[in-house]
Amino acid sequence: MKQKVLPAQKYRSHVADGLAHLLADTYVLYLKTQNFHWNVTGPHFAEYHKLFEAQYEQLADATDLIAERLRALNIIAPASFSQFLMLTSIKEADGNIKAEAMIGELLHDHELMGRQIDKMIEWAQKEKDEVTMDLFIQRKTEHDKTAWMLRSLLE
Repeated sequence: MKQKVLPAQKYRSHVADGLAHLLADTYVLYLKTQNFHWNVTGPHFAEYHKLFEAQYEQLADATDLIAERLRALNIIAPASFSQFLMLTSIKEADGNIKAEAMIGELLHDHELMGRQIDKMIEWAQKEKDEVTMDLFIQRKTEHDKTAWMLRSLLE
């Protein structure tokens, strides 16, 4: 889905598209993580419940930063479930899975987002958009750290 780009912003179209996709992925991952927070069960319930809460709260904060960057570039931020579902690469999940499967899904999603952000960083570099590049680097750092923590739980 092509985002509205004002004439003065055409040179940023790859970056704007990247931001729109990142916003959608972040929002869908936020919802998925909150779902797992609500529905996790098992012997490690308290630990996972608390971990998922910290993760979804961090993702919620990130959605605002990403959307505000889009607006700073004069781009309309996608802001509906239908738009997010068209833009996202994150698969939805129900809460009726085992805790270890939840962790595995979240690990996959954070690793996927990290790889996608690598491309977005390159776009921002090419377009000399240091502010957006900084945002992408911050997001990449957070996804890599979260993936490491989730991976450690599965070892």
